[in-house]
Amino acid sequence: MRKELLEDIGEKELINRLGKFMPNNQASDDCALIKTKNEKLLINNDSLVENVHFNDLTISPQDLGWKAVISNISDLLSSGSYKNIGIIISLILPAKTEWKWVEEVYKGMNKALKKYGGVILGGDCSLGKEKIISITALGIQGELELQRNASKPGEIILTTGIHGLSKLGFMVQSKLNSDNYVSINKRLVKKSIEHFCRPRLCPNFLKNLLKTRSNKTVKRIGCTDSSDGLFQALQDLAIASNCKAIINYEKLPKDKNWPKGDKWDEYYFFGGEDYELVFSLPKNWAMKLIKLDKNINEIGYFSKGEPLIEFKDGKKNKLFKKTPFKHF
Repeated sequence: MRKELLEDIGEKELINRLGKFMPNNQASDDCALIKTKNEKLLINNDSLVENVHFNDLTISPQDLGWKAVISNISDLLSSGSYKNIGIIISLILPAKTEWKWVEEVYKGMNKALKKYGGVILGGDCSLGKEKIISITALGIQGELELQRNASKPGEIILTTGIHGLSKLGFMVQSKLNSDNYVSINKRLVKKSIEHFCRPRLCPNFLKNLLKTRSNKTVKRIGCTDSSDGLFQALQDLAIASNCKAIINYEKLPKDKNWPKGDKWDEYYFFGGEDYELVFSLPKNWAMKLIKLDKNINEIGYFSKGEPLIEFKDGKKNKLFKKTPFKHF
């Protein structure tokens, strides 16, 4: 009998199985929540592996350091962290790694921490065959708890920004299908490279949520980030909340020069590493937030039904038969 391999079960099933060794619902969100006497701590861990997430061709060491921090803070933010305490860094490096490379990575990390909060608290170093940067980030839970299982039927689905740009930036940097980018708007190419190398977050997101909340008794909303792609974010919310996500294709926010076509739709939904927030709110709250923050867009709604994703008009539902990014 053939042994069961990780490539057979996939990343999501692996996480589900590992969750059996943890308290209930501990593995349903990216961050762990620990309640102390005075604060609620959010803890997140994220790793970047050479030749899986990065290489010397696609990204500079300083940009890599920036991105390593952003990937963690994005998870904290999407769980409701209002203050970033700091990060603990584990480095696994080949012995012949140049010190200059490590120094530049840490410079990038400090720049990201200076902008979004937190300090380097320490870490560990070890020898390995390839470069791995693993970060544990600590934050403090704010007034609102943001969790994947908190979305409800009837709520509006929103996102903080444009998707697909990081995928395009990665492909340009990797020189993949380079002939296809000759005709693409130069501004879009430049913007996508910046989006891939130096992703930005929405530091005022939680403040704006609280500012537009009329019902002060609401303490939980459904939210995640699009680090693994918009499709995966929507799927995670739908499954965790047991709702059906109905997406309005015409409302998807895109760069004005974003090309049309099925392949570009795939980049948009399955690209990943955009670190935008995907969340749901009651209609009145959603409309107030959109009016306050022009970078937030309505893209659909949740309804009762099987936890899956459909387009409102149904014409492009074949797109959702594609496979999202897999680590195994």
